[in-house]
Formats: sequence, C-alpha cells, structure tokens
Amino acid sequence: MAQEDDFLQSDLDDEKTIEYIKNYLPQELKGKFSDDEFYYFLDLIYDYYGNSDLLDEAPDEDGYVDVDLEKIVDYIVKEARKDNMGEYDPEEILFIVQGELEYAESLENE
Repeated sequence: MAQEDDFLQSDLDDEKTIEYIKNYLPQELKGKFSDDEFYYFLDLIYDYYGNSDLLDEAPDEDGYVDVDLEKIVDYIVKEARKDNMGEYDPEEILFIVQGELEYAESLENE
C-alpha cells in the first residue's frame, strides 16, 4: 500500500510540475505540447539527472550546483529523435527545462 501511495504522490508531483511549466512557457508555446509530451520531457529530465554526475556534484558556497541547461536540452532532443517522438526545437525545449528548474527552486524556497 505504501508503494501505491508513493506512485500516487509522484503522479501528483508530476502534475504540479507540468502545470507550473505550462504557466512558465511564453504565450506562443502555450498549447503547443500535449500532456503526454510534457510527461515524456519530464521523464527525460529526470533520466538526465539520474544518469549524469549532476546529482553527485558538490554545491558551491551558496548551496547551488551549476546546471548546464544546454546539455539537458541536447539530451531531450536526441532521445526524442531516437524514440521516434519527433523533432523538437532546442529553443522551445529550453523553456521546458528552465520551467522545471524554476519549479524545483520554488519548492526549495517554501
């Protein structure tokens, strides 16, 4: 039962993250991506975090880790192509990555 609760909480967290990202996007990108695409992008962002050394890096004196957004964007674009999800504009994907990071930072500041 606890594992089921964890899955439900994870889904709820993803929904909140996606809503935040949708609100973060510039007007011309609102409505461009489906919810399935947002979940896919979010999964790839989490995959990137888990497979890179990013989570192992020590924070700087202010408590921050330097995140190379371009590497995350490149990863998403490459994986989407490989998974036959389509071709995505890196500049548009950058807004999604930035939105996810902004959401994570907003949670830390609560």
